[in-house]
Amino acid sequence: MDEHKGRLRASELEDSGDVGVNPTHNLTMGEIIATRFNRRDLLRGSLAVAAISATVGHRALAANEQPAKKASNPISFDFKEIEAGVDHTHHMAEGYDAQVLLRWGDPLFPDAPEFDPMKQTADAQARQFGYNTDFIGFIPINGSADHGLLVANHEYTNEELMFPGVGVQDSKDANFSKMTPDLVAIEIAAHGGAVVEIRRVDGKWQVVRNSKYNRRITADTPMEITGPAAGHDRMKTSADSSGRSVRGMLNNCAGGVTPWGTWLSCEENFNGYFWGKLSDDHPEAKNYKRYGIGTPAYAWGKFHDRFDLAKEPNEPNRFGWVVEIDPFDPNFVPKKRTALGRTKHEGAAGITNSDGRYVVYLGDDERFDYVYKFVTAGKVDPQNRAANFGLLDEGILYVAKYNPDGTGTWLPMVHGQGPLTEANGFRSQADVLIETRRAADLLGATKMDRPEDIEANPQTNRVYVMLTNNTRRKEDQVDAANPRANNAFGHIVEMMPEGDNHAATAFTWEVLVKCGDPSVAAVGATFSSETTKNGWFGMPDNCAIDSQGRLWISTDGNNAKATGRADGLWALETEGERRGTSKHFFRVPVGGELCGPFFTPNDESLFLAVQHPGEAEEGTTSTFEQPITRWPDFKDGMPTRPSVLVITKQGGGKIA
Repeated sequence: MDEHKGRLRASELEDSGDVGVNPTHNLTMGEIIATRFNRRDLLRGSLAVAAISATVGHRALAANEQPAKKASNPISFDFKEIEAGVDHTHHMAEGYDAQVLLRWGDPLFPDAPEFDPMKQTADAQARQFGYNTDFIGFIPINGSADHGLLVANHEYTNEELMFPGVGVQDSKDANFSKMTPDLVAIEIAAHGGAVVEIRRVDGKWQVVRNSKYNRRITADTPMEITGPAAGHDRMKTSADSSGRSVRGMLNNCAGGVTPWGTWLSCEENFNGYFWGKLSDDHPEAKNYKRYGIGTPAYAWGKFHDRFDLAKEPNEPNRFGWVVEIDPFDPNFVPKKRTALGRTKHEGAAGITNSDGRYVVYLGDDERFDYVYKFVTAGKVDPQNRAANFGLLDEGILYVAKYNPDGTGTWLPMVHGQGPLTEANGFRSQADVLIETRRAADLLGATKMDRPEDIEANPQTNRVYVMLTNNTRRKEDQVDAANPRANNAFGHIVEMMPEGDNHAATAFTWEVLVKCGDPSVAAVGATFSSETTKNGWFGMPDNCAIDSQGRLWISTDGNNAKATGRADGLWALETEGERRGTSKHFFRVPVGGELCGPFFTPNDESLFLAVQHPGEAEEGTTSTFEQPITRWPDFKDGMPTRPSVLVITKQGGGKIA
């Protein structure tokens, strides 16, 4: 958030929710890494690439160092790397095509109107593709890699790019004077998500507009609250005396797809939608402070009572959850699965454990917040899809504590255990889950540098944690061996569950790479020496693991001022002698962020989302009338439009 601004613009929601509200003295990841590397005596006085390269592939097991588990036959990336830079359009590796599959405003139903930027309505938007897609998932129909359902999160809206005449809101205009009830209604309809049937015909993907599966979910769609917090008094409002029903999902960032074919959509920076402030003695005051509620980024509370804390003080407790949706049933009521905890969820990627239980890894995307996992009580039944629909309502939520010796512990978040008692304000498991952050604080979890997407590799059982950055880390929290004070570029942590058992409470960990420009010694980046000037990246955000077990990283925060390059997609080697080598595959237009990514099962198609293209970078202005790019249409009068692309190899075959 810029200090001169009187309020937050929607385009600043990533930082608006990221206010660093963790009040505890729990150790930060930087302090732990510093202690660990001091013990190992690896980095005396500098963060030398050679020193790190000599130690990667090793992981501390108690007091002993042992080699990390390696894939038996690692496959490297062989595409021709693109040049890093920033301009008005997208770029991809030579020999590949990028097809614009879906744009904001594209109709999803036969009777839906075509997009008209000058005549937008909420009714039209509710039947068109939404704004700012983040997570993308592809769920095959009848096992096909060329026919399936695309599921997409619509995270947030940029009113200055969406609507004529609004422009960049004045920094002193805390009342959103240019926003009207009609414009807010369009924003509400542009949030949420979409289910879209798609099919590949003659090498090209196309939307099946008359599909029985197509669906729009918005910030007003009726949803059910399930699990331990359902029905609790803190979940009740004047509109819902049961505490089991809520309208809509907000700021849905990344997500996941389950083995039984459902879509997990994750509410992240929900705090920016609520107006007002509770009195200090209100029962929810400390709870809401811990989640950064108090400075609105939207005008919704001006026109809708449920977003006004003075009128509905419990409403924020009904957001910040993982939502499960069955894309094969357009009448399915989405379920907010409270057993997975209430945080600013980046994603919910899972893996079926060796004993059949399902394990979901979760990042709370804020500086100094935590890494979680959820282990179901029941087992996945591959023969009975319907039997799996309640799995995410029963299980144990854990939060991670990283130790300096390279070991770690998953701390159970169970009411009555340790400090999670009535004496500390937790009267039930519902209280633990509604105040997940405070419960994790008391357990002594490790403060992380914006944990975003977390993915498990089913081939190696390694788990990769994207840590985007932490520019609020102070010098006195680190020393020469720590990743970095004022960590602008982030890093990636690799975890290994004890005994390859994702349900185990013990794990080991290693820093896979510290991000940033390796040519600048002060940055302390640790990409391998084979990484080119185009291959390094900063601010890892989402990631994907293809069917060959290879890691792909998308970024959020690269721009002309920060790095001299746009965000994009990089392929990162995790095995063998080339471990830590990164190659640049795709880059977005100016102002954009790359989200997704998601592969078809045969790796022949790669879905990517370009979010907020044309959003103003620092020192620039970008509006509906004068955007810094008109990507992807490049037509006069047509605004820039967030879009989903699909990448395929020319002549066919697997990506890279």
